[in-house]
Amino acid sequence: MDNLKPKILTVMKSYNLHQFKKDMTAGIIVAIIALPLSISFALGSGVSAEKGIYSSILASIMVALLGGSRVQITGPTGAFIVITQSIVSVYGYKGLIIAMIMAGIILILMGIFRLGKLIKYIPSPITIGFTGGIAITIFTLEIKYFLGLTLDHLPANFFGKWYTYLINLDKVNWQSFFLGLFTIIVLLLWPKFNKVIPNSLIAILLGTLIAKGLSLNVATLGDIPKTLQLPEVPIISFDVVINLMQPAFTIAILVAMQALLSAVVTDELINGKHRANMELIAQGVSNLVLGICGLIPATGGVARSIANAKNGARTPIAAIFQSLTLFLFLTVGMPLIKYVPMSVLAGILIVFSYHMFNVKAFISYVKAPKSDVAVLLASCILTFAFDLILAIEVGMILACILFMKRMADTTDVSLWNPFKEEEIEEESDPENINLKQLPSGVLVFEISGPMFFGATDKFINIAESFNKNTHTVILQMRSTPAIDATALNNLKNLYHKMKNHGINLLLCHVRQQPYTAMTKAGFIELVGSENFYPTIDDALNNI
Repeated sequence: MDNLKPKILTVMKSYNLHQFKKDMTAGIIVAIIALPLSISFALGSGVSAEKGIYSSILASIMVALLGGSRVQITGPTGAFIVITQSIVSVYGYKGLIIAMIMAGIILILMGIFRLGKLIKYIPSPITIGFTGGIAITIFTLEIKYFLGLTLDHLPANFFGKWYTYLINLDKVNWQSFFLGLFTIIVLLLWPKFNKVIPNSLIAILLGTLIAKGLSLNVATLGDIPKTLQLPEVPIISFDVVINLMQPAFTIAILVAMQALLSAVVTDELINGKHRANMELIAQGVSNLVLGICGLIPATGGVARSIANAKNGARTPIAAIFQSLTLFLFLTVGMPLIKYVPMSVLAGILIVFSYHMFNVKAFISYVKAPKSDVAVLLASCILTFAFDLILAIEVGMILACILFMKRMADTTDVSLWNPFKEEEIEEESDPENINLKQLPSGVLVFEISGPMFFGATDKFINIAESFNKNTHTVILQMRSTPAIDATALNNLKNLYHKMKNHGINLLLCHVRQQPYTAMTKAGFIELVGSENFYPTIDDALNNI
């Protein structure tokens, strides 16, 4: 049960004043990074700015107290912009609340049932693909604010948005455009001069000063409420739960993937080891509470967590300081934050979407197998052109189908032909059937690779090799690591067909998993345990 113990209970045993100062400094620095991101992600998700800030404050504290990572910083991330908008547009704001509560419960159950390690089985082409698709969607959403367009109605679909932008280019607010362009330049150039002060903070300060000093006609953030108004508790019915099951699972999977990825990356920086299952439980509790409070989803932010670790943080105390600093910004600094131009925030998110797209990862797949490229492109295109949920579903199905095809291609059932003259290279292998002298009427088949439903056609080779002189067939299974129910049924059918023709079936070198599966399926009882042999020599000697 140690992996279900919050990390803070372990790391605080040797805590000291020196580390406290480092954690406090790191927490304050990360808060400066998190503030503009929290506001931008909230506005991008279609909710008010304070909801993003409060989501960061509450999520970071809860995960710090309950989580399984030392330096995890939790808050809203760009990955949730698409799913949040889609849920709100279809089911309303109350639908988002219910979906988040459901996602929180799913994450808690994933942690309790020790499913933290299963996230690694999601293929990287899917994660890279839909992450790239989300980046394109974020970029598309921010074009409106970047160009300063005042549009009464913006279509929900990707192509509709770009068509609307193109036909309204004559309405571009050039002051907003150049201010957004200035923001992008600052974001890209500032790290070359100073890596201590966050570039997003400098961009906001300079952009706001320019807009205010030159009295630019640009849209600004406006007043942000300091207090959090709790929503009405929505009525949850069975039909609503069924309708929101897919979005809830999508939120849960996104939270789990990003949080555990962030934990793995920061483990390498601090030479630590996170507790995956406890992290899932903490993230579940966090999103459940955020849902009840009417906020937006949150998970481990890779960039913020890395910044936390690199600035000296080594315990969850830093995340708590980050939350306290954000709360101070919210209560004291709001009179200044309301003057931040929307085009500046759009510039921040456009640069964020560029980094999120991960061009190098996409280019690396140029030389990858075509099947991986197909999964990558399908996940990416479906995400920005249609729907994130559809992209993940299709990506997983496509990846599974292609994986099964690969596995089927590695499976082979070959007949040894005693009359075929060929050079024998593996003369030291006592199990090599090419070295055996077979009696007349005996056929030996070497089965290589897993026998499963995708490779059932391989059994045709055995049935087609019978002739009137055949009286015994031996299946050599030393290279068969696994077998499933479909393959076992095919073996049973093969056995009955052989029995009708008066042909004996012998099996040798059956490995543990196939043998256990055969026992449970009654195949060994059907064929007879006396017809199973440890080696090919034993089988040949008992004909």
